[in-house]
Amino acid sequence: MRRLAALMLLFLGLATPPARADVLYVLNSGDAEIMVLDATTRQEIRRIGVLREAHHLVWAPDRSVLLIGDSGGNEMLFVQPATGEVLRRERISNPYHMEFSPDGKHLVVTSLRRNQVDIYAWNGTDLALRARLRMPDKPSHLAFRPDSKIVYVTLQGSRAMAAISLETQLPLWQMEVGREPAGVIWHNDRLLVGIMGSDHVAVVNPETRAVERTIFTGRGAHALFVGPNQGPVYVTSRVDSRITALDPTTLQMTQSWVVPGGPDCLTFDPEGRIWATLRWSGRVGVLDPETGAQESFRIGRSPHGILYVPVRPTAAAPRTASATR
Repeated sequence: MRRLAALMLLFLGLATPPARADVLYVLNSGDAEIMVLDATTRQEIRRIGVLREAHHLVWAPDRSVLLIGDSGGNEMLFVQPATGEVLRRERISNPYHMEFSPDGKHLVVTSLRRNQVDIYAWNGTDLALRARLRMPDKPSHLAFRPDSKIVYVTLQGSRAMAAISLETQLPLWQMEVGREPAGVIWHNDRLLVGIMGSDHVAVVNPETRAVERTIFTGRGAHALFVGPNQGPVYVTSRVDSRITALDPTTLQMTQSWVVPGGPDCLTFDPEGRIWATLRWSGRVGVLDPETGAQESFRIGRSPHGILYVPVRPTAAAPRTASATR
């Protein structure tokens, strides 16, 4: 009778449902699986098997669904963010890294293994392939111009970056930026590129096509993420196992932390803590940038993409971050 009464109260809106925990997604590329965890207890909520290798994930523009790429299995998973339920799977050619254009009209997918960049139209629910461009040697990460007219793609095997028009869906130009360029973001009218084969971030002027500056961050400079509230630019350096914070205005280094295990991708929780996949140690690290306190926990082999999904209501709106994933 008590259970029936509670259900009736909930139905009538007179009772509060149990709080739902924040969710953490971790893509274990070496285990062919996606782990969905309770972010507070670190307990497993769900484990999603993939065909081969999941590397990156991205929010749909309206944040109603997550798209997770199984690059080795040539499949895209559409997942309900709060629960980890797989809504559907679609055949997509080698989805390694992917991002939606700022206007939400296109999803661009890089294919590291097949040397191609695919441009898909997005209508809010479905993808439709509009163009497939053959690119030289390992197209890796990507970033958009804010007006959604151009996408920039790093080419790891060619020491280069390419610009592609989303209006004509054709390449515009290519320039050399450094050995094994990887992560890239648009920041204050410049492109910031992690030079993985070296130890720095290249600051590129896309109008003049010149590297204007290099910023030392550590060997294996890989991916870049803009912190909450347009805060610091964080750079992961996998070889030196380091996370570096750059001032968002001057790009001067403000802090640097040794984070053992090869930090790769980052995500942020509502308190501003950094959650990092530690690629070489099979762990997830948690770093408080205010105090420098660190912890880590075991997850799986070769964890790559990671995303913190706030589900619990909070007193203040959660701080969000734009990032390469």
